[in-house]
Amino acid sequence: MGLFGRRTPPPARPSVEDRPSSEHEAPADSGASRLWSDGVGRVGTRSLQILAVVAVIAVFGFVGTRLTLVVIPVLIALVLAAAISPLVSFLRRRGLPSLLATWISLLTLVALLTGIVWLVVRAVVDQWDELQAQALDGFDSLQTYIQDLPFEISDEQITSVRESALSLLQSDAVGSGAIAGVSQTADFVAGFFIMIVVLFFFLKDGPAMWEFLLRPFEGHRYERGRRVGTATIRTLGSYVRGTAIVAIVDAVGIGIGLAIVGVPLVIPLSVLVFLLAFIPLVGATVAGILAALVTLVAVGPVEALIVVAIVVVVNQLEGDFLQPIVMGRTLRLHPLVILFALTAGTVLAGITGAVLAVPIAASIWSAIQVWDGPDLPARFARKKRPETV
Repeated sequence: MGLFGRRTPPPARPSVEDRPSSEHEAPADSGASRLWSDGVGRVGTRSLQILAVVAVIAVFGFVGTRLTLVVIPVLIALVLAAAISPLVSFLRRRGLPSLLATWISLLTLVALLTGIVWLVVRAVVDQWDELQAQALDGFDSLQTYIQDLPFEISDEQITSVRESALSLLQSDAVGSGAIAGVSQTADFVAGFFIMIVVLFFFLKDGPAMWEFLLRPFEGHRYERGRRVGTATIRTLGSYVRGTAIVAIVDAVGIGIGLAIVGVPLVIPLSVLVFLLAFIPLVGATVAGILAALVTLVAVGPVEALIVVAIVVVVNQLEGDFLQPIVMGRTLRLHPLVILFALTAGTVLAGITGAVLAVPIAASIWSAIQVWDGPDLPARFARKKRPETV
C-alpha cells in the first residue's frame, strides 16, 4: 500500500539475462554442493576425515615410539599419581603442607617398589641352588613318566635334554647374561628418574597444570575440560587401586598354595602373579602357566596339576566375587576392546604398553561418557535404541 492508499505495483523481477553474474553461477554452485551431499559424496567426505584422523594418530604413535624414554615414564607417572593422589589429599586435609604431603607420598611409593624388588632378588639368590637341585631331580622324574607315553622318545634324546639343562644351570650363562644386562640399564635408570621427577610434580601441582592447559578455553569448553580431567584421573586411580587389591589377593592365595605344595621360589612367583594381574585377560593365565612349569620341573607332574587347579580356583573366586566388588564399574570396556588395547599396547611399547593400555583405554572411555555433560556422553556414544543380546 502506497503512502496515500494507492497500491504500488511490485517491482519487476529482472530477467535471467539482466541478473548479476553471481546469480547465473548459483545453479553451478548448487550442483557442486549436491555432488558432495549425496550418498557417495558423504562417504567420501567421511573417508577423508577418517584418513586425516588416522594420519594424526599414526604421527603421534610414531613420535611416541621414538621417544619412549620420555613418553613411557610420563605415562607411568600419570597412572601412579592418579593412584596415590587420595593419599596426598588426605595428608593435606590433616593439615600438612602441600610439599610435605607430596614428599611423604612419593617416598612411601618408592620405598614400596624398592622393597618388592629387593624381596624378589633376595629370594631368587637364596633359593637358586635349591631350584637347581630340584630341577635336576624333576628331569629324572620326567624321564620315568616319558617312558610310559604312547609315542617313543629315545634315551639319547632324554639324556641330551638333561645334559643341556644341567650345563645351563651349572654354567655362568645366567651370570654373564646379568652382567650384559647391566650395560643396558642406562635407559631404565634414566627413565626411572624421569618418572620420579614427573610424578613429584604431578602430585604437587597436578590440578594447577591442568588449569594452565585449560586457559585457552572458555564457557562450556572449559567446563568440558574440567569434566574430562576429573573423569580421567578418577578412572585411572580407581583402576590401579582396584587392580592392586585384586592382585594382592591373587598373589597371597596362589603363594599359599605353592608353599603347601612345596614349590621353590614362592616369593618371586607370588610377586610375578601380582605384577601380571595388571594385564587383564592374559596376565592370570601367563602367571599360572609359569607357576605350573616351575612346579613341573622342580617338583613333579602331579604337583604341577595341583598348582594348575589352585590357580584356576583362585582366579575363578577373584573374578566372580572380589573383582565386581572392588572394581565396580571402573572398567566398563568390552573384552574385545580390552584385547585390542592389549595388542596395540604390546606392539607399541612391549610389556609396559600392555600394562598401560587398558587403564588408558578405560580413561578415554570415561572422558567420552562426560563429554557433553556430567551424565551425558558424546553424541556418537549415546544409545540410539535399546540394545538386545
